[in-house]
Amino acid sequence: MLSQKLHEAMNAQVNAELWSAYLYLAMSLDAEAKGYKGVANWFYVQFQEEQAHARIFMNYMNSRDAKVELMPIGAVPAVWDSVLDMFKQTLEHEKKVTSLINNLAAIANEDRDYASVNRLNWFIDEQVEEEESAREMIGTVAAVEDNKYGMYMLDKELAARVYNVPSPLAVAE
Repeated sequence: MLSQKLHEAMNAQVNAELWSAYLYLAMSLDAEAKGYKGVANWFYVQFQEEQAHARIFMNYMNSRDAKVELMPIGAVPAVWDSVLDMFKQTLEHEKKVTSLINNLAAIANEDRDYASVNRLNWFIDEQVEEEESAREMIGTVAAVEDNKYGMYMLDKELAARVYNVPSPLAVAE
């Protein structure tokens, strides 16, 4: 059984993951509206990943007899000045999510809830990858943003990105 504090924090995290999904869906739609179908695809895969993260939390909470309480999802921005701005906001957002995950891990450690610590370790590793990916995209886009052919080639490359089911969900299905 989860402590009340961890239960409430995990419910808040489900909301944060769904908000993240909504943010990346908005970025995908804005990129597509600007003619960047590959960038739109990259963000659409992010949208799917964030939905999966929310599902992993929900599955875990259900397995611990902790009721998932869905909350309203706040509004997200709808338009960005550039693809580079999208990726810069992505990095800042992922840093915030990392902080939220670290807070969950601190609560689980404080509770000596080692099952939750174990589940959260997956998310901690995932956040390292998320931040690294955003930093790489910032560098790549910054290098080609003013070069139409370079941006065209990057957009084509990003169109090939595919969604992979995260291991905690693959095991659950």
